[in-house]
Amino acid sequence: MKEKSLEFFKINTINAEKKIIPFVGGIQAGFPSAADDFYTERIDLNKELIKDPETTFLARVRGDSMKDMRIFNGDLILVDRSLEPKDGNIAVCYIDGEFTLKKLKIIKQEGKVTQIHLLPQNPAYDPIIVTPENEFIIWGILTYNITHYL
Repeated sequence: MKEKSLEFFKINTINAEKKIIPFVGGIQAGFPSAADDFYTERIDLNKELIKDPETTFLARVRGDSMKDMRIFNGDLILVDRSLEPKDGNIAVCYIDGEFTLKKLKIIKQEGKVTQIHLLPQNPAYDPIIVTPENEFIIWGILTYNITHYL
């Protein structure tokens, strides 16, 4: 059985107040700073990261075709289905019965889309050129990537 390239999850915004976590503002990337007033406020990641809970989904990435964009196997991505696709977006696409995450190359002539290329961000993979014969939709646009570094 072929492994799924993306695994989707609906965002749970019920009881969001229980998901509010401490927020440390202004972490220094240079010299360390004093840790006085370490927890300055609390932050709700639903409000911070999700514009529309009805059109936003979490997905777990499977595979390494986007590694040069720092999107790795096992990462969680936030995908918004309400956003209009644009050239250069990272998008979840449905092509010929499978989901894939790729960079969009949208070619237009006289304001009309003439061709779409799905570009992996790993030289080990070939671009996918969408043709009229493909069953194809741009399912949603990546808004955030959550990488686990440990």
